[in-house]
Amino acid sequence: MREKKKKSFLGKILKDLRKSLKRKYKISYSQCGEDIIIAFILNTMRIKKPSYLDIGAHDPFHFNNTFLFYQKGCTGVNIEPNPFLFKRLLSKRGRDINLNAGIAAKEGSLDFYVITTDASTLSTFSKETAERYCSFGNQKIKEILKINVLNVNDVVKKHFSQKPNLVSLDVEGLEMEILRSFDFGSFRPEVFCIETITYAEEKKVAEITEYMQSVGYMVHADTWINTIFVDKAAWDNAALSRER
Repeated sequence: MREKKKKSFLGKILKDLRKSLKRKYKISYSQCGEDIIIAFILNTMRIKKPSYLDIGAHDPFHFNNTFLFYQKGCTGVNIEPNPFLFKRLLSKRGRDINLNAGIAAKEGSLDFYVITTDASTLSTFSKETAERYCSFGNQKIKEILKINVLNVNDVVKKHFSQKPNLVSLDVEGLEMEILRSFDFGSFRPEVFCIETITYAEEKKVAEITEYMQSVGYMVHADTWINTIFVDKAAWDNAALSRER
C-alpha cells in the first residue's frame, strides 16, 4: 500500500513538472528563435492560423522558420530547389504543398550550384555567390543542376486562396531579386523573415532593409542572421482593433 502511494505521489510530481515545463519553455526550430518571435507577432495581430510561403525551405525541421506553425495545424507552400532536401520535405511535410523549384523574376530554368553536402544550406542559383563561398577554402561546388524556377506572384495566385501571412526567404544571394519581383499592390503578407547577413564576412545587407521599408514594412526584430519585417499598416490596424 505504501509503495502504491509512493508511486502515485511521484507520478503526480512528474505530471506537475511536465505541465510547468510546457508553460515555461518554448521550442524553436529556427536558427535563432525567429519562429517564436513570428508567432508572437501573428498572435498579437490576431492571426490564429497563419498560412506561409517558405522560399528556400531547406529541411522540414532543422533551421526551419515554418515548422512550428505546421505543428500547430497550419499549412503553406515550401519551395526547395535541392532535390535531396526536397525528398525530405515531401516525406515530413505531407499537409503542405512542396515544390521542387526555385523562385526568380521570370519562369524558366537556371543553373543551381550545389555546395558540398555538409554545407547544403549554402547551395544557390547565383554563380557569383557560389564562387565566393568556395573562395573561402572550406566549400566546393559538388554539382550544377538545371532546376525549374517560378515567379513568386504566380505561385501565390495558384496555391493561396487569399495570401500567405508569412514569407520566409533564404536563397543565398538572390533575396533582392525576388523581393523586387513581389507584387505588393496585389498581396501583402503581414510578416517577412529574411536572411540579411552575408556568409563568412557576416555583413548586414542594408539594401534589403531599405527596400522593405520603402514598400511599407517596418523592422520588428533582428537576430543578426535574419530580420523580421511587419507590414506597418496591418500592424497599426491590428493595434486600433485591439483598442476598441
